[in-house]
Amino acid sequence: MTGLEKMISQIVDEATESAREMTAQAEAEAAKIAQAAEADVQKQKEELSKKSQADTEAYMERIKSSADLQRRTAILRAKQDVIAQVLEKAYASLQSMDEDAYFDMLRKMLRKFVQQEEGEIYFSAADLERMPKSFQADINTIAKEKGGALKLAKESRQIENGFILVYGGVEENCTFRALFNTQRDRLQDIIHEKLFS
Repeated sequence: MTGLEKMISQIVDEATESAREMTAQAEAEAAKIAQAAEADVQKQKEELSKKSQADTEAYMERIKSSADLQRRTAILRAKQDVIAQVLEKAYASLQSMDEDAYFDMLRKMLRKFVQQEEGEIYFSAADLERMPKSFQADINTIAKEKGGALKLAKESRQIENGFILVYGGVEENCTFRALFNTQRDRLQDIIHEKLFS
């Protein structure tokens, strides 16, 4: 289990109670919709008493089906909101890491994304300022382990966190937001399974 998956698992555990509350609220809202639909059915039954029983039953089924659809939609919307909140909390926790943990995370990311060729690596202005002195040596060591070489660019990029790798004019965005966006579907599936299975 990676550090990101552990962090997401911890946040998922914390969000479980929130998910239960939101699901309960959605179910209560759905129950109100169903009650209103039942009241409407009763009223229509009285007005349509002269019509055949088959017409009345067909209408009741349509109303119940509509109420059920609204209930399921409300529950789905609540689940999606909880999943989005969990993902944002996970992202926020990455952004609020202390410097040591942050640069340890960057080392792990480098080991994953460095290629077997010569390239450049770009950081934000804030990261260039707070970068540990040993980190440039770590970049070189990791690049050599992968059979490549990385030059630390002196100019910064307009990014929040993470880094950008450039190989032969091709950029690879390794910011936390970019990585979250590329893994969004997989992370949503993991969170959904843990919260709602």
